[in-house]
Amino acid sequence: MEVLAVFDWFKRADREVPERKASATGPVVAMSTGVGRPAWSPRDAVSLTKNGFLGNVIAFRCVRMIAEAAASAPLALSDGERALLRHPVERLLRAPNQGQLGAEFLEAVYGHLMLAGDAYIEAAGRRADGAPLELHALRPDRMRVVPGADGWPSAYEYSVGGRKVRFDMAQELRPLLHLRSFHPLDDHYGLSPMQAAASALDIHNSASRWSKALLDNAARPSGAIVYRGADGATLSDEQYRRLMDEVETNHQGARNAGRPMLLEGGLDWKPMGFSPSDMEFLQTKTAAARDVAIAFGVPPMLLGLPGDATYANYAEANRAFWRQTVLPLVRKVSGALSVWLSDWSGEPLVLAPDLDKVPALAEERRAQWKAVADADFLTDEEKRRMLGLPAGG
Repeated sequence: MEVLAVFDWFKRADREVPERKASATGPVVAMSTGVGRPAWSPRDAVSLTKNGFLGNVIAFRCVRMIAEAAASAPLALSDGERALLRHPVERLLRAPNQGQLGAEFLEAVYGHLMLAGDAYIEAAGRRADGAPLELHALRPDRMRVVPGADGWPSAYEYSVGGRKVRFDMAQELRPLLHLRSFHPLDDHYGLSPMQAAASALDIHNSASRWSKALLDNAARPSGAIVYRGADGATLSDEQYRRLMDEVETNHQGARNAGRPMLLEGGLDWKPMGFSPSDMEFLQTKTAAARDVAIAFGVPPMLLGLPGDATYANYAEANRAFWRQTVLPLVRKVSGALSVWLSDWSGEPLVLAPDLDKVPALAEERRAQWKAVADADFLTDEEKRRMLGLPAGG
């Protein structure tokens, strides 16, 4: 008895050596797939965006959730003591340029921070009242920091359409605002959650390809064709090639799903079943999805991932998402915008999220109001200050 072939079509891709990929902006990572040698995708921002945001549903949803939530957070503008209504900066943030409204503009800024770890805002022109004429969110993959003699950025170069635009940072009014996430090993560029989640993204994408290959094989387990020849006889080379051609032509792929196999001349089919590693791929994929969500700071419950019992309910997970992920990001961006736009307008400006208008935090705010209102030992003025209300009235 001789085993002629083992059909494990959905793992065939793992035995092949894929084409090497080179990135113009990052290190080349070896793509060989020998036994025990994992294949990792390139780690530059462009490749991570393609493999993660464009090619992975979990990372796509995380980035969209964070960017959309942060852009929807209402911003209050003040001079530190009183609200500034109908201020030029307030109008600028509501409609930063002719092609975008405020929410769309801020969504692009937050999205760039999530994907690349850097975001760049250009101030174009200047109004008579001192505010920039327009604000534009520039693509981080096109921007390059030009360090000065002291190591700090002296200029930025933006490459687009075969030409370069230079932003000189030595001017009194900086034409560019560079927002970046903390990176312990880089002086000029930030570290994005996409980079931290890169390994989990590769695992999740590989599990998805494995699942697709399994479906292409009609979700059938691997097996073996066994030849029972008389007196230990074996198939000739010609018989072996004809058998393999027959199987590949008529019994491989989704289009041949369910087609019966005709075996003759002592041939027999022995299904081998799914191995334990085959059965665990779904758990591996789920674990990778959770790692991606954790890297971005999105509770897995909000993504519908199974097995998450961190929070008692969806509302609690949503509050944690806002408190731990969205609001710190909004405060970071609004704080940088405050300082930058203050230089342009010539007066102190304070931009901060208006927590009273965030629906996800309404229950917390209601509990705070009740606790303050029930505090009989506080005066009305003290209660107003604790609630962030103006004095008097």
